[in-house]
Amino acid sequence: MWDKAVRQPSTTTEQLQGVVERVTFHSEDSGFCVLQVKARGQRDLVTVVGNAGAVNAGEEIDCQGGWVNDATYGLQFRAATLRVIPPTTLEGVERYLGSGLIKGIGPHFAHQLVKEFGAEVFDVIEQDPDRLRTLEGIGAKRQERVVEAWREQKAIREIMVFLHSHGIGNARAARIYRVYGDNAIERIRENPYRLALDIHGIGFLTADVIARKLGIPQDSVIRIRAALHHVLWELSAEGHCAGARPDLMERTVELLEVAPALVEQAIGLEVAAENLVAEPVDGAPALFLTPLYRAEAGVAGHLRRLLRGAPPWGKADGARAIPWVEQATGLSLSESQRRAVETVLDGKVTVLTGGPGVGKTTIVNSILKLVVARRAQVLLCAPTGRAAKRLSESAGAEARTIHRLLEFDPRQMGFRKDEADPLDVDLLVVDEASMVDVLLMNQLLKAVPDHAAVLFVGDVDQLPSVGPGAVLQDIIESGQVPTVRLTEIFRQAASSSIVVNAHRINDGRPVETPDGGELQDFYFIPADSPEEIHDKLFQVVTERIPKRFGLSPIRDIQVLTPMNRGSLGTRSLNVELQKRLNAGAEPQVSRFGWSYAPRDKVIQTVNNYDKEVFNGDIGQVARVDLDEGQLHVVFDDRTVPYDFTELDEIALAYATSVHKSQGSEYPAVVIPLAMQHYLLLQRNLIYTAVTRGKRLVVVIGQPRALSMAVRNARSTRRLTNLSARLAGSAVAPPTLSLFGSEPG
Repeated sequence: MWDKAVRQPSTTTEQLQGVVERVTFHSEDSGFCVLQVKARGQRDLVTVVGNAGAVNAGEEIDCQGGWVNDATYGLQFRAATLRVIPPTTLEGVERYLGSGLIKGIGPHFAHQLVKEFGAEVFDVIEQDPDRLRTLEGIGAKRQERVVEAWREQKAIREIMVFLHSHGIGNARAARIYRVYGDNAIERIRENPYRLALDIHGIGFLTADVIARKLGIPQDSVIRIRAALHHVLWELSAEGHCAGARPDLMERTVELLEVAPALVEQAIGLEVAAENLVAEPVDGAPALFLTPLYRAEAGVAGHLRRLLRGAPPWGKADGARAIPWVEQATGLSLSESQRRAVETVLDGKVTVLTGGPGVGKTTIVNSILKLVVARRAQVLLCAPTGRAAKRLSESAGAEARTIHRLLEFDPRQMGFRKDEADPLDVDLLVVDEASMVDVLLMNQLLKAVPDHAAVLFVGDVDQLPSVGPGAVLQDIIESGQVPTVRLTEIFRQAASSSIVVNAHRINDGRPVETPDGGELQDFYFIPADSPEEIHDKLFQVVTERIPKRFGLSPIRDIQVLTPMNRGSLGTRSLNVELQKRLNAGAEPQVSRFGWSYAPRDKVIQTVNNYDKEVFNGDIGQVARVDLDEGQLHVVFDDRTVPYDFTELDEIALAYATSVHKSQGSEYPAVVIPLAMQHYLLLQRNLIYTAVTRGKRLVVVIGQPRALSMAVRNARSTRRLTNLSARLAGSAVAPPTLSLFGSEPG
């Protein structure tokens, strides 16, 4: 490093040129970077901080700026402007090619290329790629991959220059290129607001910055119409199917700083274009995004259709059926379970709901025995892979994810199974139904033939679906679908403190904590402050549970937290847990604000239909391939590859939000609860978290926070109209085609 006695911070602008040796940090969103640079004429590495759309080891940089003596990091060159130049020296070329930028070229192959072709290597890749095959280990496939990756990177760099010139440093250029191809810049110029709809990770605010740079006026109709969609999609991300009109107006005016009359005009245009639907909810004016309106109307219509007629197995005689199934299963059903079985057998569409330990599995298995004996065709499904796997194990029959059952085609971005090609089924069992949002439920029900019956199984007291809607709750509240609610805890389950405390929480009663030194399955560890919770959590996860229960801290223990931010949020806890549980793992790749190495636990954060990996799926990094530019993750028993440019779809998962845990079970869960979470301290949240634990639940928190969560049953009500539609009280707009094109 520079001798601080010689090199003092400067007050004048200076120029610095050199080769990037290492990218210490680079934010894909802001472009801010910290670089270790071999500066011309200097013996030691120089720390340079500045902004660059994209920068890689081996590239040369030309900076204008000045020296500062940072109190924490020491002497740095702070670049006001930072220009990246392709490398010219052989050393720089090798470092550039080996940085992982070009898929198929890692450090080893980069060394071979530079050794063989020298400074001509770029020309060889671009103009005479057949020469690559003179190198050992290079066949036709790898040659094609390298050439395509090189072409893509050139196009991406052009997009990056364009975005950066408009104030955006964004490494999602690779995703833009994959969606728009060589016409990316033209498409962005034409309507930059399409970025928010088409490109994962780019929201309205980012698109708006580009639009303003391109000269689109503040009061432009295209801008206001895009903002309306943005606000409604934000509301759908909170679970709402619609937005109250006054709230939508207020949010849009505040976001855009335009006159309310202009927003009213834009709403009128969007409704006329059938992009939005105006319909009252609970008597108050509201607006729906058309896909959500059609999905909600579709669910109601399909349920009414399926409720008609008799079940395909005919009239069941409970007096004969119940003794037969008890003999077949070797189980004696309680009176409440007998009534549940009879209700399902007599109906076309039925809901079976209840908490843990109330016998839902016993009832489902009894029903399956009975209808299969009558030669009914049964299909089992659940919204997630883990839930489907659990259903398969408990029912002793194949269960599939809803997407797999409906045969999702990623090339067409649609389902093969629908009204035109329905499922071959007499009874469809949908487990974890509380997790299914309105869009997916509509797709599922439209593929069920008229004669078939449907059984929804789930726990309505858990958190509702991550996606929009409260489908199971709305179905029950409509009063139109026969519903069996189980409350009796059976003897075997009653021995579990997890089950007992889950029901106590759901009833609004304080939890019971174990006495004595024997191992239990539920613990509450009191702490006075967030700092004490933080310290105890790491001790419990890394030492106490592994030592006392023999559980793996990575594979078996899941931290579930109410928040994403703060010292007890997912972000902070993941960084710290990664340091403690997987320190020193190599090789490592850093993208989109996270670093990954083999053994790291990760979570999928968006639905990826190509990979058949969905929001909330948790896996473990199997390997990081720097040569191929890929990270491989094992989900259950399946290995899924990710290009480094796709790593914005995953995040570390040592700690996840309670919402993301829906439909999953873990050997052990650890739940931090602090008063700083007070806005999220709700009964259904702590109830959902506790019911995720199979063998062990540990709550670490302030007693007052736990008490508040248990008492607070006032969860935020989602704005939906499904219950009213089913009850026949919703007022439908007369001109809209309900079953037009819908999102896959």
